[in-house]
Amino acid sequence: MITVKVFPNNPLDENTYLLYDESKEAVIIDCGALTKDERRTIHQYVQEHSLEPAHFLLTHGHFDHIFGAQWVYDTYGLSPSILEPDLPLYNKGCMQLLEMFGTHLQFSVPNPGKILHDNEEILFGEGIKVKAIATPGHTPGGCCYYISGASPIIFTGDSLFKGGIGRTDFPGGSYEALTKSLKEKVLTLPSSTIVYPGHGASSTIAAEKASPFF
Repeated sequence: MITVKVFPNNPLDENTYLLYDESKEAVIIDCGALTKDERRTIHQYVQEHSLEPAHFLLTHGHFDHIFGAQWVYDTYGLSPSILEPDLPLYNKGCMQLLEMFGTHLQFSVPNPGKILHDNEEILFGEGIKVKAIATPGHTPGGCCYYISGASPIIFTGDSLFKGGIGRTDFPGGSYEALTKSLKEKVLTLPSSTIVYPGHGASSTIAAEKASPFF
């Protein structure tokens, strides 16, 4: 059984996810923890549940999803896995986007870890497979992470939200690419699949199929 714990972080209420099973091996997805309190809350949960973070995955490289990347590396020794097209954004572009939001906040990120590819699987826990699904459009290397099974789940980052899709007006964004990849790769998943987005509440694939964006 997979447990999913969400930690809303930073001023944009970005969802940082921690998932684990009975083995206590855990996966961190999109750590946007910016403040000491936010980071302390995550670490306390890890310690209280005797978890062992084994993978750190990014759905994309925007600043609000990587504020805590250096902290994850310093605390757990994990570098983030990311799709190759988002490497420039992760390394530099996130700072340019911060300036577009009118802030000059400086923060560091560790060197990226594993470079993922579309449909690549990451293994953790008791044989759980997390599939990376490339969904470019919000960013060039945006992706979702899907876990199949009796109760399938997907972590969509900023590609898909409850009732709509992510923004495509940032540099590197494409409405056509995003809607195409979601229609072909995500909305075709089982209707019962629970969608865990990068911001806001969860929903299901069945609910998203009714979205006016599609």
